[in-house]
Amino acid sequence: MSALFPALAAAARAAHGTHDTHDPHGTDGDVRHRPALRFGDRELTYGALACAAGAVAERISGAGRVAVWATPTLETAVGAVAALLAGVPAVPLNPRTGERELAHIIRDSAPHLVLAGPDDELPPVLAALERIDIEAAGPGGVSGPGEAPGPGVRALPAEPGPETAALIVYTSGTTGPPKGAVLPRRAIAATLDALADAWEWTGDDVLVQALPLFHVHGLILGVLGPLRRGGAVRHLGRFSAEGVGRELGTGATMLFGVPTMYHRLAEAVDGDPELAKSLAGARLLVSGSAALPVHDHERLFAATGRRVVERYGMTETLMNTSVRVDGEPCPGSVGLPLPGVELRLVEEDGTEITALDGETVGEIQVRGPNLFTGYLNRPDATAAAFDGDWFRTGDMAVRAPDGQVRIVGRKATDLIKSGGYKIGAGEIENALLEHPQVREAAVTGEPDDDLGERVVAWVVPADPARPPSGDELAGHVASQLAPHKRPRTVRFLDALPRNDMGKIMKRSLPHG
Repeated sequence: MSALFPALAAAARAAHGTHDTHDPHGTDGDVRHRPALRFGDRELTYGALACAAGAVAERISGAGRVAVWATPTLETAVGAVAALLAGVPAVPLNPRTGERELAHIIRDSAPHLVLAGPDDELPPVLAALERIDIEAAGPGGVSGPGEAPGPGVRALPAEPGPETAALIVYTSGTTGPPKGAVLPRRAIAATLDALADAWEWTGDDVLVQALPLFHVHGLILGVLGPLRRGGAVRHLGRFSAEGVGRELGTGATMLFGVPTMYHRLAEAVDGDPELAKSLAGARLLVSGSAALPVHDHERLFAATGRRVVERYGMTETLMNTSVRVDGEPCPGSVGLPLPGVELRLVEEDGTEITALDGETVGEIQVRGPNLFTGYLNRPDATAAAFDGDWFRTGDMAVRAPDGQVRIVGRKATDLIKSGGYKIGAGEIENALLEHPQVREAAVTGEPDDDLGERVVAWVVPADPARPPSGDELAGHVASQLAPHKRPRTVRFLDALPRNDMGKIMKRSLPHG
């Protein structure tokens, strides 16, 4: 059986008559008939998933490493689950990755084969790998709610040890070629169980998401998370406010998204009472992968009465903190350290910051069972990433008197040293977004002979024909925060450069 997925293991045992058929999470009925995965109008119950993933796991057992062509499809989810069942490390591949970067990932991870959907067209760089087409239906067929999975459900393999590599997820590579973060089974289980504690996440929850499956947010939290709890996930394939409203209005209880998605929901909800009703009825709305602007927090709350919960994590650490569902809402905060996670802030020289004043900026360091085991083939990079047994996140934050963490930006791109002050770009961005004539905003630092660095604002105006003046925006920030945090330069753009997860790519902003 697989300890990562108790309900899946129960479905396989029940099919073989080696255990009772009841759901291990205490709900009524045969666990084999419970919905597990739904992508569009295609659905697998736990019984059908055990059959389909078990069949693939049987074929790849002992394969070393496998690549997974990670499209937003049922096949990708089945392939990832199959690799975990087989105890084979999986390397999710972003189908939009360029040929040079993809070739680097393949050379570095050296997978023995690639899992893909039968209709997927793979690039030439993968031609040398043995290909296994994932049959999502499996011998049991695709089953809808209430349908039996059919014959052919396999007995699942024995559970590998907790330190066994589960996934190798490649980082964005902003300072060089992407590095493969090796995530053990222990880290996945620890993160998902800690989130279950913080969010009161159970097998009764049905999750809606539309996230890419080559990142930890969409794959680990958004697919493996529901499966570990014995619940269900409904993946939209492509995000739309209409799709979110439809699913939350028909039985789904949770929504996972990134700030870009919540921004679009905030824009759509005012003129859509049905969407407002669906969002208001959700048990939990979660945003992650980047900071959700306070302005969008407040717009959604005003329209729905629901607060969006933020959490904080990264590829190497999975999840570190979260706002708890039983805690006080705090827009702009990513909450408290999750159970089992230790977190501290440090100065540039490594001195620990003990002040809980909401003002003193330091780098976040973490340690706990949620951490990766290292970068594949990069012992130098792994060593450099740690301060003893503390992982250096590169994220800058402050801590409030109650311990709540508020991230102010990345050390490399968002910490601005101006006139003797350490300024986080994030709080300036939030202030700019509160201005009615600002649609999007990013803040960076640029060299300045007098100040060391000056604050530069990149703004997408709400009305391109009538942008606000730079002096007006500088005055707005100074009145909201402090005079030394005001932008000294304001540049207007038609759009901000973003990656697949909606994060602003500040390194891609044009030089002034």
